[in-house]
Amino acid sequence: MLSGMAGWWQGESWCESQVDAIIRERYGTWAWGWNWYHYSSGPIGNWTGGPSSVTTPDETAERVVAALLEWREWLGRTARRFTELAPPPDASPEDRSWHLERACVRLVTHTMDSGADNAWRGQTSIVLGWFLTSTGMDRAEAARAVERAIGGRFKSWVYPERSLIESVGEDLAVGLTGHSPYRDHREWEGLEKLHDLY
Repeated sequence: MLSGMAGWWQGESWCESQVDAIIRERYGTWAWGWNWYHYSSGPIGNWTGGPSSVTTPDETAERVVAALLEWREWLGRTARRFTELAPPPDASPEDRSWHLERACVRLVTHTMDSGADNAWRGQTSIVLGWFLTSTGMDRAEAARAVERAIGGRFKSWVYPERSLIESVGEDLAVGLTGHSPYRDHREWEGLEKLHDLY
């Protein structure tokens, strides 16, 4: 048993782990990220970790509920983006490459806009992996594709230039399709403008 500040921190973290177990048992696997707060690369602003968020029972319960609702809303928004950005099932390799490149660029921006702080690149990798699995790709294969595309180019505390994000998108698309996404896609202009609204 620790004493002083270390003991306080340990106690609050223990409380958070107990709440987390209850939430997962009650709501299932979708709820695993309810406490994935901004400082640890997540999209949640209503929770800041056990040592900061666990106070009185009533206040803590309010924060937990707010964080869970925030997580659910973020998941819904992210799922809608997946649907909007997914390549059509019958897309040619060239068109699939274009869709994947555009999806990668927009999903990287989506994660950067979530409020995540220092390690937002972790959220980026997870979201891109989820997107690829939502298109039917095996989870392990999706993780490898994302790792190959990012290749350590995103750094903590540093928001990447647009050119770097586009380069990652192109590498992901070419790595998965063998085709460059850059060609004349005037027929996709309306779709691209729609995606640029987000």
